[in-house]
Amino acid sequence: MINSSESDWFHLDVMDGVFVPNISFGFPIVEQVKKYAQKPLDVHLMIVEPEKYIERFEEAGADIISVHYEACTHLHRTVQQIKSLGIKAGVVLNPHSPVSVLEDVIQDVDLVLIMTVNPGYGGQKFIENSYKKITRLKKMIVEKGSSALIQVDGGVDLTNTRKLVDAGVDVLVIGSFIFKSENPLETIVKLKKA
Repeated sequence: MINSSESDWFHLDVMDGVFVPNISFGFPIVEQVKKYAQKPLDVHLMIVEPEKYIERFEEAGADIISVHYEACTHLHRTVQQIKSLGIKAGVVLNPHSPVSVLEDVIQDVDLVLIMTVNPGYGGQKFIENSYKKITRLKKMIVEKGSSALIQVDGGVDLTNTRKLVDAGVDVLVIGSFIFKSENPLETIVKLKKA
C-alpha cells in the first residue's frame, strides 16, 4: 500500500524499551521491509547507545538513520559514523530539548527530526509549542548555511499540516492518522495537498 501511495519514504521506529517505554522491532524487520520497499527507508533509532547498531541497520537497508541527541554521548562522532557508511544522518530532539544544542553539528546533519509528542507511543496529541521550536530551527539552518531538512513526528494530521509546512517543515511523519483512516491512500493524497 505504501509503495503505491504518494508517500515519499518509509519511516521505521526502532524502540528498545529502555530509551522509550515501548518495544518495536529490530534488524530482521528492517531487512524484510527493505525487500519490498520501493522507497527510501528512514530509520528512527529510539534506543540507547545507537552507535553500537548503526552499521547493522545500514546493512539491513536503512537509507537514513536518525539518532536522538539525548541518547548520544558523542553526537558529532555518531553523525560522522552514519555518514561514513554513505547514507544520510539525522538527529532527533525530544520535546524538552532546545534546538540550540544543535548549533555545532547542524552543518553536518542531513535531517533534524523534531518530536512533536513524547516518543514511544503512536496516537498522541501534538505539542503546540513545537511551532516555535521549528521556527527557531529553521532560522538556525538558514543562518549556518546548512542544508538539513526539518522533519516532524507525532500528532500530525489534516488540522496542522499546512501550519507545519508554513513554519518550515520539509518532511511530515504521519502514522496513526493515516493507518486508522478508512482509506489510507486517499488520506495520504489529502495530506499532500493540504
